[in-house]
Amino acid sequence: MPGLVIKPRSRIFHGHDWVYASEVQKAFGNPQAGDVVSLKDFKDRPLGTAIYNPTSQIVARRISRRKQELDAAFFQRRIERALGLREKMGFAEQIYRLVWSEADGMPGVVVDRYGRHFVLQTLTLAMDQRKDLIVEALQSVFGEIVVVERNDSAVRKAEGLEIVTGVLAGDKAGPFEIEVNGIRQTIDLLEGQKTGIFLDQLDNYAAVGRLSKGKAVLDCFCNQGGFALHAAKGGAESVVAVDISAGAVAATEANAEKNGLSVEAVEANVFDFLKEAETAEKKFDLVILDPPSFTKNRKGVSGAMRGYKEIHLRALKLLNRDGILSTYCCSHHVSEKEFFDVICDASVDAKRTLRVIDSHTQRRDHPVIATLPETRYLKGFTFETVGGF
Repeated sequence: MPGLVIKPRSRIFHGHDWVYASEVQKAFGNPQAGDVVSLKDFKDRPLGTAIYNPTSQIVARRISRRKQELDAAFFQRRIERALGLREKMGFAEQIYRLVWSEADGMPGVVVDRYGRHFVLQTLTLAMDQRKDLIVEALQSVFGEIVVVERNDSAVRKAEGLEIVTGVLAGDKAGPFEIEVNGIRQTIDLLEGQKTGIFLDQLDNYAAVGRLSKGKAVLDCFCNQGGFALHAAKGGAESVVAVDISAGAVAATEANAEKNGLSVEAVEANVFDFLKEAETAEKKFDLVILDPPSFTKNRKGVSGAMRGYKEIHLRALKLLNRDGILSTYCCSHHVSEKEFFDVICDASVDAKRTLRVIDSHTQRRDHPVIATLPETRYLKGFTFETVGGF
């Protein structure tokens, strides 16, 4: 097996599974893009097996601490193990992230499950070259299923991969209805949000719904209406949902109608909406901020922080006395501390005192590996404004 010798003090010696190009001391055996390679330290001691791609800045991603072939048996074992973990989590519906990349020992592989429908993303070269084996393994474990490929993520470009979508198995990949947390909605795995719905937020939707009874609620960056629908179901007095996407607004309206819920969906730039609402002196009891990532790399963090501060400042100005702000950040490149600090800065400028009443992360079906910070990306907080201080 060809391989790589890793330099001293590289991150892999601290429990990480990635090897950057700058951490390679030398290659041996002429490894080729997509190969499975062995990893050794500078004293020729084995570090495990990895997938290799010299095109990527991350040239190797470890798949095992032992010698390991990337064959059909490997994928079936890993998928069975991932399924066992999710079954122990006791979800009420068969709707969850089945495979979460490195957290399930399959770097670059994401599989979302909606009953007998599965969405596959292969975001690394080696896994993309073997996606037929992944589909076969899914069929071996689950039987007759539909597998949709949604490889339209920009992350693939760093691996030298093309953007592609389509049906890999089964013949009924059109829109279908699901029910989760007691809310029905129609999803389209080929044309809708990239893997169906935001599975990572399902627990947070429910948590905010429990805070909504009798409140005037504003859901910013609503997408398909996850927070808005749960707020309405939770007994909110009124719900306004805002998104810049006409498709997201239409989906929110359709989902609200399907569930007999009252939601006012507005197509608008959230920054503009917040500014206009402030000018009009509108007030809300609960404001939710769940924007898309404001930065895709560390270089863009300073600009992202300006954006986060502005939306929090404007949101806080719209809150009634003793109002609630529930806010989320899905960018890995913005740390939890950075996110918390920018909210604090906004609260100072808005002259509002905030009390933390809850903190949030991704759902348990997106497991976090302690030494792989990249497996944890979603962070959030719910605050109550303190009146009379």
